[in-house]
Amino acid sequence: MIALVDYGLGNIANLTNALEFLGYDVVLTHDLEELEQADQIILPGVGHFKDAMNRLNQLELIPVLNKLKEEKPFIGICLGMQLMFDYSEEGNVDGLGYLPGKVKKITGTLPVPHLGWNKLQATDSLLQQDVYFIHSFKVHTDENVVASASYDEDVVAIVQKDSLIGIQFHPEKSGDKGLEILNQALKGGFIK
Repeated sequence: MIALVDYGLGNIANLTNALEFLGYDVVLTHDLEELEQADQIILPGVGHFKDAMNRLNQLELIPVLNKLKEEKPFIGICLGMQLMFDYSEEGNVDGLGYLPGKVKKITGTLPVPHLGWNKLQATDSLLQQDVYFIHSFKVHTDENVVASASYDEDVVAIVQKDSLIGIQFHPEKSGDKGLEILNQALKGGFIK
């Protein structure tokens, strides 16, 4: 069973449908017992970084997530990926600190948000696909990067450290190739 962390800021319906299409049992929850019973955790997210951290705090989920990320595979998608890092300029607030790096506003000459299809650059041929992005902030890190995209500047698209995986784009909105990437993440990850 996969637990989608329910904290009120997530791409829940499409992601649930995608996971069920791939054959997974899914529960949307912020209940400690259900989270602990899950085989894998997905932290989704759409919205503002500071609002997301406030909601996680209000629901007392941070200690739970800190524990679970040590015990089982943990995937952050879009804002969920950004929350896994140390700090964000979006609200000037600390993140969960699972991975080293900062989240900063996209500053290139192209329009913000970075919206639409973009090709991933990666050594893993599965990842060399066009996928769907929508975000105004991006992760700055030199560690654990599995795939990136170019949007007038490099955009970290996938990170992986052991059983922690972050996906900046929306695999559930990226067609069959996005579903393949999501499924591979759930099966253990990618070639670096």
